[in-house]
Order: sequence, then C-alpha cells, then structure tokens
Amino acid sequence: MRRLLNIFGDVREGETGTTVLLLANIFIVMVGGYVCKTVREPLILAGGGAELKSYAAAGQAVALMAFVPAYSWIASRVTRIKLLTGVTLFFLLNVELFWLAGRAGLPHLGIAFFVWVGVFNNAVVAQFWSYGNDLFDRLKGERLFPVIALGAALGSPVGAWFAKELFERGVRPFTVLQGAAVCLVVSMLLYWSVEFLGQRRKEAPPQRLEGRGGFALILNSPYLGMICLLFLMLNLVNTTGEYILSKAVTGHAASLVAALPAAEQDAAKDSIIGAYYGNYFFWVNILVIVLQAFVASRLVRMFGMAGALFALPCVALGAYGVLATGASLAVTRIAKTAENATDYSIMNVARQMLWLPTTRDEKYKAKQAADTFVVRAGDVMAAALVWVGTTVLGVGPREFAFANMVLVCVWLALSYLLLREYRRRATDVAEAPAA
Repeated sequence: MRRLLNIFGDVREGETGTTVLLLANIFIVMVGGYVCKTVREPLILAGGGAELKSYAAAGQAVALMAFVPAYSWIASRVTRIKLLTGVTLFFLLNVELFWLAGRAGLPHLGIAFFVWVGVFNNAVVAQFWSYGNDLFDRLKGERLFPVIALGAALGSPVGAWFAKELFERGVRPFTVLQGAAVCLVVSMLLYWSVEFLGQRRKEAPPQRLEGRGGFALILNSPYLGMICLLFLMLNLVNTTGEYILSKAVTGHAASLVAALPAAEQDAAKDSIIGAYYGNYFFWVNILVIVLQAFVASRLVRMFGMAGALFALPCVALGAYGVLATGASLAVTRIAKTAENATDYSIMNVARQMLWLPTTRDEKYKAKQAADTFVVRAGDVMAAALVWVGTTVLGVGPREFAFANMVLVCVWLALSYLLLREYRRRATDVAEAPAA
C-alpha cells in the first residue's frame, strides 16, 4: 500500500495506516458534499434563477455568523473526537429534516437548502483539514497532504456521477439527498478509526482547546488576516464566474423546454439543469483527479508553497481573458472546468498547507471561521457585484469576465505577500511533534 501511495507523493514508514484512513474519509466527505451540491442546483435555479443563487449567498454568511462562534464555544469544551462526532451528527439530523420537509412539500425549500449546503459543505471539509493539521507537523503535512487530497479528488466525481444517474432516472432531489446521510455515518466511523489507531500507538491525547474564538484569532493575527483576504478574493472571482456559467445554463434549459406545455416545464428544467450540472461536476473532477494524482505533489516538491499558491490565479487569468471576448456555453464550460479543476486540486492543497505553521486553536477555530464565514463573505461580495452589474449598470457576462481579470491581478499581488509571510512564519515557528 505504501508503494502504491508513493506513486502520488511521499509516504514513509509508519504513516500508511493514518494516511489511508484520512484519504478514505475525505473521499466519503466529498461524495456526500457533491450529492448535496448537485441537488441544490435544480432547486435554486429552477425556483429563482441565477440571480437568486448569487443573492442567497448573503443568507449563508448570516447563518455562519452564528455557526462559527457556536463551533468555537463547543470546541473549547469537548475533546477532539467529541467535537468531530457531534458536528457530524448535527449535520446528519439536518439532512433528514430536509428530506422530511421535501416529502411534506414545504415552500421555499430551495433557498433554505442552498443556504444550508453553503454552511455544510464548507464546515465539514474545514473540520476534516483542521483534524489533518492537528495530526501532522508542517514538514509531514507538506509531504502527506497532496496524497490525502487525492481522496477529495476521487470522491467529488463519484458524488456528482451518483447524483446525475439518479436525476436522469427521475429521482426527486430530496430523495437523492439520502446518499449524503450515508456518507456522514461512514465519515464518523473513519474518524473513530484514526483515533483508535493513535491509541494503539500510545500517542498522547491532545489537550482541549482554550482561549479566544475564531473571529478574534483572525483579527489579532496579520498572517491569518492575509489568508482571509486571499480566500475572499478567490471566492469573489470564482462565484462571479459561477454566475456567468449559471446564466448560460438557465438560458439553455429555457430554450429546450419552451415548446413543452407550461405544466411540464418546471419538472423538465429540473431534470435538464440537474443532469447538466451532474455531468459538468463529473468532468471537472475527472480533471481534478489527474491534477491531484500527477501534478500537485510534484509541483509542491519542485517549487514548494509558491507552486501551489500561484497555479490557480494564473489559470483564472487565462480563463476570464477568454470569456471577456464573448463565449458560447461550450467555451464557458471549458474555461470554468479548467478554473475549478485547478481550484479543487492544486489550490486545495495550498489552502490546507497555509495552516500548518499555526497553533491548535488557530487550526480549529480560526480555520473554521476562514473556511466558512470568510469564504461565504466572498460569495456575498460576488452577489453585490452581480446586483450592481445587472441592476444598476446593466452589464452582461463579458463585462463580468473583464472585472474578474482585474480582480485576479490583485489576487496575484496578495499571493506574493502571503508567500513571504508563510516562509517567515514557517522559519520562526519551532517544529514540534503533533499533539
């Protein structure tokens, strides 16, 4: 198994068991996340359109303003495994409540579910990587994270494919959602397995977290502040790009169902949009697998953090340069596929490595705030940009693509400053054994 893993990275003696369990865990987390992500598209787009999808991000930010302090409060009062288990069970209960609400036909579920998915997907992934950062020191994390992240790359297309197949067979969205419930149960069992493996090795249990909450930690650290600014810029650019794609997809679906009777159009749009996004997510993540398996670890090995940090903004600059000239749905899809694939593979590794030279409180509390609220705040900024562009200025997709090109230039400058601070902090912080 270690020889197999070393095709994709550098796994050393005694690290195989933990690496495999973590790889399997993030695989199953991403399967469940992409089931939810695919389910949300027809619910929000058919019910309100691409503009409502952008505006609903504000609701996610508001929800996270309550979630992040609650998470920090609980994290300071329970052990690590109780935190992992409790958060997983909380989201499992949420899934079942949405399923019941969908069966009952409650109104406005599409908006509520979109807000919830924005919290859920970011929170469970952030918690997983907080756990990985807690287990490994910086040098070990830089070696193992590209290998572990392969599980995320593999899980995403499986989740998208599973949801697409069910949509094409006429399964309703909230029934598809039960697949995510199963994934949460399996993820919880895998966390317990890693903890059990640590006990067998007689590793000392980690101390409970203490001190300030996630927002306070970010406000008092220039390094964490720069990470958050980077996340804001990244998500502002990406979410604006998603609006460009969503606008093209809804227009395509409307043209396909225009000849159908009015009573059949909503269900037909659900199926078309759901199948399109399932197929789109599937192919995005096939490219993610290739990049994660054969590019990410080698890029980090050759160029360190710089290689991982600058790959995405360079790709995004080229993608939006193409879209700014005017593009069909097919060209828009290719550009967004390249951007998202780089984001979910190489940039994903960079995002997690940034937290390696931080304290345990920062790894859990500040990371949860950055990966959830700050990311969603970027969505809110994108929603504001979409509102101003469509309502006040009356611009179209080409103008939004040009605005993204300007934002990517700012992003590149910020990446340079963050890289300098990462190297300084990594040098200053003494390497200590993982807790």
